Amino acid sequence: MNLNLKKSMLLVGALASLGLSYTTEAWAASPSQSVNAVQQAKKVTGNVSDAEGPIIGASVVEKGNPGNGTVTDLDGNFTLNVKPGATIVITYIGYQKQEIAVGNQSNLKVTMKTDDKTLDEVVVVGYGVQKKKLVTGATIEVKGDDIQKMNTTQVLGALQSQTPGVNIQANSGQPGDGFKISIRGAGTNGNTAPLYIIDGVAGDINSLNPADIERLDVLKDAASCAIYGSAAANGVILVTTKQGKQGKVQVTYDANVGWSNVYRLPQMLTAKQYMDVQNMVRYNSGAAQ
Repeated sequence: MNLNLKKSMLLVGALASLGLSYTTEAWAASPSQSVNAVQQAKKVTGNVSDAEGPIIGASVVEKGNPGNGTVTDLDGNFTLNVKPGATIVITYIGYQKQEIAVGNQSNLKVTMKTDDKTLDEVVVVGYGVQKKKLVTGATIEVKGDDIQKMNTTQVLGALQSQTPGVNIQANSGQPGDGFKISIRGAGTNGNTAPLYIIDGVAGDINSLNPADIERLDVLKDAASCAIYGSAAANGVILVTTKQGKQGKVQVTYDANVGWSNVYRLPQMLTAKQYMDVQNMVRYNSGAAQ
């Protein structure tokens, strides 16, 4: 008799006297459990910092799996489970993106580098000057050198094609005529003229020499124009003119000469020639001369 069967019969007899019974169950590992055991995730820890200390709230994500990610804590530390051979991507506002292959590493130390390409640009706003990274309003900046490159005697004419979102049109084709500018569309009274602030004072931009302008800033949205009130309903153009500087005296002379005439001006008839033409018309039509 089989030894296991004999043991089972003895166990059944012993438990039957006590009014008990037992069953046996067989368990086998499923294929998915075996695969997961092979592809078990790897735990990676690390620290993210810059030149001044730890970075709080930096995004740490497994490349190719955006659903698997975390953020750094108050000390710049993070913990993330990734697949073997994965690459993690670390990003934070104002810093260059870092991609690090995990490999055999289990503890990473990442030093982020600042992205200074756009953060330190200076933008003129209503209250003064701010860094571009601190400005949330819609502004456009045009340098004085770019204005001088345009061969025109009027400032608004030099702004054409240099201010996206701003519509500038000539009033007519006559030489010396002004321009019509529209930043935020027409107001309730149909007026589209913006408010011009020249060195902190409201003025007429058409009286300025384009060569005297250092920079020009267009404030487009309501947030940028808020301090000027209802006068800025159609937008604001801030003009900063060139100022004197310390050092040696420097004189720059720039002159432009131009003229205008009508293209192919027709030659008019004299009084006698006009009378002769009228007589010929009457003669050809059969009327008396």
